[in-house]
Amino acid sequence: MDISSGGDMESRIAVVIPCYRVGKLVLDLIPRIGREVGWIFVVDDACPVNTGDLVLAECTDSRVHVIKHALNQGVGGATVTGYKAAASTAAVAVVKLDGDGQMDPALIERLARPILMGRADYVKGNRFHRIRDVSAMPWVRLFGNAGLSFLTKLSSGYWQLFDPTNGFTAIHRDVLQELELDNIAKRYFFESDMLYNLNQVRAVVAEMPMWAVYGDEPSSLNPAKVMLPFLRGNLRNFGRRLLYSYFIRNFSLASIELLLSVPLIFFAICYGAWHWLEGHINGLPNAAGVVMAAALPLIIGVQLLLSWLNYDVANQPTQPIHPLIKEREKE
Repeated sequence: MDISSGGDMESRIAVVIPCYRVGKLVLDLIPRIGREVGWIFVVDDACPVNTGDLVLAECTDSRVHVIKHALNQGVGGATVTGYKAAASTAAVAVVKLDGDGQMDPALIERLARPILMGRADYVKGNRFHRIRDVSAMPWVRLFGNAGLSFLTKLSSGYWQLFDPTNGFTAIHRDVLQELELDNIAKRYFFESDMLYNLNQVRAVVAEMPMWAVYGDEPSSLNPAKVMLPFLRGNLRNFGRRLLYSYFIRNFSLASIELLLSVPLIFFAICYGAWHWLEGHINGLPNAAGVVMAAALPLIIGVQLLLSWLNYDVANQPTQPIHPLIKEREKE
């Protein structure tokens, strides 16, 4: 199967559609994908309703290529398979589009535009940008995304981003080769883990305001089952990011602030709590010196931590890396 050229010589976009329990929904989706897309990779992730076979039997669009997994690898694993296939095409931007119809294919060109214009390496949708787009969103998803967004900001370092679990994304094809795709989380933590890995290669990430449709489409996401994995994954990535960014690849004043702030705050809390408990048991007030010995390290520690946080927020990548990758390949 030759996928080196798309249906339209002007096409610079490839689309990856991971499929699991999607069925006929993807057949309704594919015809809505515009001619700006030259390649469509439908990845059947060991789908129990055989979505891949359904597409092969009923879809006549020459842009469509079906890839089937023998074993289920999760949405991340299916997306990575599609990424690897798209990397062999002439596409510039690779868009991930869910097959259940929640994402409007009419937005594909707008999503990929910052990449095609050289302003970003990765673009993701944001369903929270406009208030009117949030009004129809189930409140459970609304509050859940708010909590996940904060954790992902902390773990990825992209403090200006929101809606981290949004799967409507676009990435520059050249950036894919900079990522260790096989080491990125394979299941629902994929989008958050992707942001962490993008930060490690200093990729510029942008957002596109969008809306989402919540209908009768099936969902295999169980919030209760993914809550702990998301928390564990974000905390792990946060620790790794601090280590790599502040103590291995670089060491700056912010590194010293971080080194000093945590012990000072920890000491102040433990010291203050111990003496408060001792005074409470004995029925005696703590001396002014004891109070100051607990308060002063706490104040200094919090100030140092806020200073580090201000540096971290301002330290987001601003220069796209894909032009540098092309220059390196020419050498």
